[in-house]
Amino acid sequence: MRAFSSGTFVRLGRPERPSRDRSDFPLRIDLSHKIAVLFTGRTGSTVSSDPLHVGVVLGGVAPEHEVSVISALQAAAALDRDRYTPVPIYVAKDGTWYTGEPLLEVEQYRDLDALRKAATPVALVPTPHGHLDLLEDREAGALQRFKRPPLRTRIDVMLLGLHGGPGENGSVQGLCETFDVPYSSAGVFGSALGMDKVMSKRVCREAGIPVVDFVAFRENEWGYREEDALDQCEAALDYPLVVKPARCGSSIGISQVEDREALDAAIEDAFRYDDKVVVEEAVEPLREINCSVLGDAQEATPSVLEEPVPSDEDEVLTFRDKYMREDGEAAKDGSAAKSAGSSPEGMAAQDRIVPADLSDERTEEIQDMAVRIFRLFECAGVVRIDFMIDESTGQLYFNEINTIPGSFSFYLWEPSGVPFGELLDRLVSIARRRHRERNGRVQTYDVNLLAEKSLQGFKAEEPTQ
Repeated sequence: MRAFSSGTFVRLGRPERPSRDRSDFPLRIDLSHKIAVLFTGRTGSTVSSDPLHVGVVLGGVAPEHEVSVISALQAAAALDRDRYTPVPIYVAKDGTWYTGEPLLEVEQYRDLDALRKAATPVALVPTPHGHLDLLEDREAGALQRFKRPPLRTRIDVMLLGLHGGPGENGSVQGLCETFDVPYSSAGVFGSALGMDKVMSKRVCREAGIPVVDFVAFRENEWGYREEDALDQCEAALDYPLVVKPARCGSSIGISQVEDREALDAAIEDAFRYDDKVVVEEAVEPLREINCSVLGDAQEATPSVLEEPVPSDEDEVLTFRDKYMREDGEAAKDGSAAKSAGSSPEGMAAQDRIVPADLSDERTEEIQDMAVRIFRLFECAGVVRIDFMIDESTGQLYFNEINTIPGSFSFYLWEPSGVPFGELLDRLVSIARRRHRERNGRVQTYDVNLLAEKSLQGFKAEEPTQ
């Protein structure tokens, strides 16, 4: 395992994509700045071409909606057009699904209502061929007045760029498995487990992986025994404390508090985002170290380590630290882009030290623990695992795992020798291999329990009048 010890303060931006001669591209359209959405007007038919159709899923019904847009647009721009045709699949905040070329332009996200009018609403249609079809929604699209059949496009693999909520908690992963389409992230179990900070800590603690002391409770418990819950926190933990929604990411709803009154207010605020809250002891003096892991059950590889740099006034990393520039400009997330043609930077806009300035021995310890957690959670694809170091004692703690990390953690893989395009290649390959393996196992049992012979002795009761 390669270890890195010298630290350099860097700010990483959007990865550059090498120019290619696209004269032989089968669609004969300029793809240098646009994502092709392939449709055919023939009912029930799909376009067939050599490049895989990659559904780049973004948005979502979650507080990290805009963060997801950043991550997914970065990935769409980095995909090799000679091998893949990116198809944007936008999940609006009300849960409606859309596709269409306007969804690739970050500037379009300034006005979500206008964006939805310009995009094409779609329904997801499973097929028996190991891929998914996007079918234009007749009612939502009011196709009757155009007197034409709904448009349809094929999706060969889903590249999930959703953060938080149903996109990361196993729900969309379950949808992909139900529809029998390959997808890029951890499975249903790993996604659900990784999304829940409370269950993650309990599983790691049971496995002998250090976690900070914590208390967790539900909103219904808090509602009728608020003072008892505060007493429980103060009896088990020492101030300062960190309060978090159990199933949110991007530092949303997180507070650090020094006394009971502030703890009460922070818990109330955290319940705005989730009905489960975790309260844990703050690590002081704190050093945060993150490691990405890429792979699946067969092989898992750690990246170089990073040390995020919070702003001077913050005790913990905030949403602003992660996604906002020092001058207050959003990290070109579409809602605050200054000019046409600006591109998203996402997690790459955050100040960080890469590789983290740690000894070779410490680096290897963290990388080994990251791989161990990756396998413990039965992950696949690319994840980022966040650790904390108590600088006064040197104790290393697991903090949380991100099963769909911001910007797909490309900024950790490029220094590790894996360009963003190659990272996406590996994600697609892993998704397709897992899909083949899953379909290669026995999924049904050919015994007809409903055959007449099997039903002897069973008779439905006559309905009563």
